[in-house]
Amino acid sequence: MDDVTLHTHLIGQQGSRAALNTPVLVLDLDALDRNIAALATLVARYDIALRPHAKTHKSVDIARRQVAAGAVGSCCAKIGEAEVLADGGIEGLLITSPVTSPAAIARLAALAKRSPGLMAVFDHPGVAAATARALAAEGATLGAVIDIDPGIRRTGVASPEAAVALAAAIAEAPELRYQGVQFYCGAQQHIESFAERRAAIEERTAYLRTVIAALTEAGFAPTIVTGSGTGTHRIDLELGIFTELQAGSYVFMDRQYLDCDLAGDAIAPFETSLAVDTRVVSANHAALVTLDAGFKSLSTDGGKPSVLRGAPAEATFAFMGDEHGALVAPGIGETLRPGDAVSLVVPHCDPTVNLYDFYHLVRADTLVDIWPVSARGRAR
Repeated sequence: MDDVTLHTHLIGQQGSRAALNTPVLVLDLDALDRNIAALATLVARYDIALRPHAKTHKSVDIARRQVAAGAVGSCCAKIGEAEVLADGGIEGLLITSPVTSPAAIARLAALAKRSPGLMAVFDHPGVAAATARALAAEGATLGAVIDIDPGIRRTGVASPEAAVALAAAIAEAPELRYQGVQFYCGAQQHIESFAERRAAIEERTAYLRTVIAALTEAGFAPTIVTGSGTGTHRIDLELGIFTELQAGSYVFMDRQYLDCDLAGDAIAPFETSLAVDTRVVSANHAALVTLDAGFKSLSTDGGKPSVLRGAPAEATFAFMGDEHGALVAPGIGETLRPGDAVSLVVPHCDPTVNLYDFYHLVRADTLVDIWPVSARGRAR
């Protein structure tokens, strides 16, 4: 039985959060909107655009709220996400990972024909040429952004010279519109110390400036310089090289980002809006209770979840298998009982969201709506 069938009758009933079947993905609507407004206001102060990353939420509903607050579009990690958002009416999409297989390139060309302002990144001249041929067959054009390797060797051109050569190849294809560059420093986003994170980003930004200088000298000055993230947004705004930011996790604030000093003042600039609500299923030991959420309900790449409410904040979570997790704390098994609700802050929001079909929107303790995780599983 899906979540809509299970829970629609609870919408609008005061206190209905407590009646949700668990584990369940819960989103505080007011906190979400405050987070969206906070970053929109901040980037406007710097006169920089915001194209938030939808790989975090995979939601047409959330993307619409971001655009309504001033975002120029959305970023998508994969073409499948972009197809879903385009079908939902979101324009100004940027696909931030290279699209390389013949089947995916054909889909990209078809999407370009019906998605206004669509852009995609490239890091190889051969892929740019193949994409141009597919676009010609469709009678479409596409914005082209050069992906620059920030040093992690995942994707992106590896030198200023390679960036210039790729820009020249793009310029030769009338179906491609050269837009600029992408530079996403993923390895630096979760450095917990603000000072250490800033130093690391300053060093990487110095390299980015050399790439932009080489492109400009060759006649390919970028109109768009896109990148950044929740972890470095304050630093990147102050350094002033980006024309737009791609931050995504700010809408939710997971455990990884809560552990970081994002603004240099030890005050979190965004609220925790996302939680996985669970229930105690066993409490037969004084220092341990078992919850109904395990590997299938929480991502494991970002460490362990922490308690948001319903249990002592100092309780330590331990995975107990596919379906279960434990909370360990002195006396916890003497205060919590089977059926008691516990809300958890997720370790890493992006892959956790991808485990669920629906968001359950709440205000205070009342369920107010149910939204699909529109692009769940769209990994290709």
